[in-house]
Parts: sequence; C-alpha cells; structure tokens
Amino acid sequence: MNSSKSPGLAGFGILKNTTCHTEKKISVFFSIIFMTVGILSNSLAIAILMKAYQRFRQKSKASFLLLASGLVVTDLFGHLINGAIAVFVYASDKDWIWFNQSNILCSVFGICMVFFGLCPLLLGSVMAVERCIGVTKPIFHSTKMTSKHVKMMLTMVCLFAVLIALLPILRFRAYQIQASRTWCFYKTEHVEDWEDRFYLLLFSCLGLLALAISFLCNAVTGITLLRVKFKSQQRQGRSHHFEMIIQLLAIMCVSCICWSPFLVTMARIGINESRSKETCETILFALRMATWNQILDPWVYILLRKAVLRNLYKITRGCCGSQIINLHMWELSSIKNSLKVAAISESPVSSKQINLHPLSSMG
Repeated sequence: MNSSKSPGLAGFGILKNTTCHTEKKISVFFSIIFMTVGILSNSLAIAILMKAYQRFRQKSKASFLLLASGLVVTDLFGHLINGAIAVFVYASDKDWIWFNQSNILCSVFGICMVFFGLCPLLLGSVMAVERCIGVTKPIFHSTKMTSKHVKMMLTMVCLFAVLIALLPILRFRAYQIQASRTWCFYKTEHVEDWEDRFYLLLFSCLGLLALAISFLCNAVTGITLLRVKFKSQQRQGRSHHFEMIIQLLAIMCVSCICWSPFLVTMARIGINESRSKETCETILFALRMATWNQILDPWVYILLRKAVLRNLYKITRGCCGSQIINLHMWELSSIKNSLKVAAISESPVSSKQINLHPLSSMG
C-alpha cells in the first residue's frame, strides 16, 4: 500500500522501525523550557516594537516596524502552537497510533511546521528589500511603501506560506511522522516519488532564496549608508537607518546559522535520497537548530535598540577611551553621530535652528 496516498495510515509504518530515540523526561522538560522562553521573549519584543511604532507612525521607520512586528508575532504563534503539540506528543509517549488514528494531528503539525518555518524566512527577506528601497530610493519609499501597502505585503506573504503548507493536503499527500516519532513533515525516508522530492526541494529552495535575497539587499543597504556617511555631511534622519540595518544583519546571521543546516539537509534528501547519508539524529539536530531561530529573533529587537546601542557605545568608550576618540575624529563612529543628529532632527525647533545656522554664519 502506498502510504503517501493513504492519509489514514500515513507514517505508521515508520513507528515499527524507529532509528533514533529521545529521552521522554528530558525532551518534555526542554520542550516546555524552549516554548516558555520563546513565548516570553517574543511577547517582550512585540511590546517594544508596538511602542516604537506608536512613536514613528508617520515616519519611514513605521513600515519596517510593521514587518518586524509581523515576524515576531509569527514566531510567537510558532512557539505556542508547535510547542504545545510537541509537548503533547512527548507527554503521550509518542504513541501516534493512539492519538492520531485519522492522521489529523500529524497533518496539522506538518502544516504548522512548514508555515511557521517558511513565513519568518520570507518576512526577513521582505524586510531587507524594504530597507534597501528605503535607503536607495527614499522618494519612491515614502510614496509607495505606506502602512496600507506594508499590511498588504504581510498578508500576501502569510497567504503564500499557507499555500505552500497546504499544497500536500490539496494534492492528497499526507504529512509523514518522522523517524524520531516527535514531529511531522514532508516524506524524508524512502523518497521515490517526484512529488515528494518536489515538496522537499520547494521548501528548501524558498528558504535558501529568502536568505540569499536578505544577504544581497543588506549588502546594498550597508554599502549605500557607508557611502552617504563618508561623502555627505548631512546626516539628519540617518540614525534609524543604521539601527535597522544592524538589526537586519543580526536577523540574517541568526537565520543563516539556524536554518542553513535544516534547509541543506532537506535539499540533499530531495535531490538524491538513496545516496543521502543524513541520519535521524542529523535531521533532528538540524531541526532543533532551526527552532532556536524563533527564540533568538526577538532578542535582536530587545538588545539592538537605539538606547541599548548608546549605552554600549558609552561603555566601550570608557574601556577604550583613546581609540574611540580617534575613531570619532575620523568620523567612523556612525552610531553616536547619527543618534545625536536624529535627536536634533526630530525636534521641530532644533530643525529650524539648524536650517538657519548656515545663513547666520554667512552673515
């Protein structure tokens, strides 16, 4: 019987031959800890981002904050839903035959794994594109990248991720219980059908493409900001660009480190499963690394904020005084200068004084 086309029996054959084992007590404990830390971290990040959005509602930073909020909310629900299902599976001693008679739970688990895995990667690339447009094409960004358009982009990304997650169900292909018996995903063992390979390659290629787009856009944005920094003396309004590019670079690094092993592993299985040397332990380790992405993402917004960066600069200056002073004289200290000018530019009175200063000096 072809298990990939029989939803009621999909994946049960693998339960008789489990190739790797996990300790129940340790797994339940760590699942609860990771889920709790992830929920608290993402909740704190959401509060910080929403407070910042209220301050910058009418400024160019608002679109970035909306996308960042969407990313963190997605991570929050990913921890909540996937974590709750994982804890239930571990607590039930991974007895899928008992609680998954009709394969509904495995299908829901697989859909959530694909959606909450793919959506943050796509949102990260959209954020990088948005910042690249904001820095390189500020006029186009101010007229076209409104809050309404950003919300439409968020909706389209989520719908696209939902479509990818539902694709096997629409094609009457059931999600499979994996060899560790702790999670469900596309078929990763004895992959012979072209459609099963297609799902694995589609997921991994979309994820790797999102990481590549993020890298390219962040590189263009960073180079553009540095060129403006060195060539132009007018730095008004640039501090939030530096703050956001630092956050984007951190998100990109976290995503690459956490997701690359899992995406590459799925791609290798999809390309040639018969010669793939990926074991159950390797796949499970790659999955756990990918899970860390949802825990580390919110700390990027918690730690890499303007106030925190300012304090870090002061501490660094206190520890390495002379070197920092020299850097300041060479105008390489981007953070401090841009923060000062942003504080002045946000004040309408100060802005007028700055605009009148060249006239008074000419007089």
